Amino acid sequence: MTDHAQSSGNILLEARNIDFGYTRDARVLQGWSAQFSAGALTAMTGPSGRGKSTLLYLLGLMLHPAGGDVLVEGVSSTKLRDADRAHLRALKYGFVFQDAALDATRTVLENVTETALYRREPRRASEHRAQELLERFGVDVPARRKPGQVSGGQAQRIALCRALLNNPRILLADEPTGNLDPTTADIVVQALREHAHAGNAVIVVTHSPEVAAASDAEIRL
Repeated sequence: MTDHAQSSGNILLEARNIDFGYTRDARVLQGWSAQFSAGALTAMTGPSGRGKSTLLYLLGLMLHPAGGDVLVEGVSSTKLRDADRAHLRALKYGFVFQDAALDATRTVLENVTETALYRREPRRASEHRAQELLERFGVDVPARRKPGQVSGGQAQRIALCRALLNNPRILLADEPTGNLDPTTADIVVQALREHAHAGNAVIVVTHSPEVAAASDAEIRL
């Protein structure tokens, strides 16, 4: 099956004939291909159990396909060493995980800036950028507070700040509005749209018709 996320920009991410299964006899994806371009917010939709989150992890280089390839800005990732894949993720990707997935042992500020450590960026500059993002998205809590001391909506906005910290060329989000109130969900979706339309590729797994309608393209699995 082949789907295309259409936009006027250059292709930033491409899946070519992806095969994947958690067991040999149970294939989640088979011969799956798609292209994701700069400037487009793409929604991946479909019933539960169709492999949407698995596909997001394959596109994000966190799982290895059994067959096929994932190309990042035209460069094959399949044969890269794990360390090189991790470095590529740190440089090119941002992730918004389902339920925020913040580290409860770290402060809000540390959660946002943790990806900067992998890029060896100056701490002060990273913290300044993190503070700007937290203010932009209305996270009105002390930066030294722990994730367990913030609301679910605040936690998801903190996760969005973390994903945007390095202004990633590719941003992947897994059900980023699933547990949010409508106002917070609108803030998150608008931020994803703005990031895509600034010349990046944004891919969102969602069950929300509203998120799908706000996207530039939809791929249904």
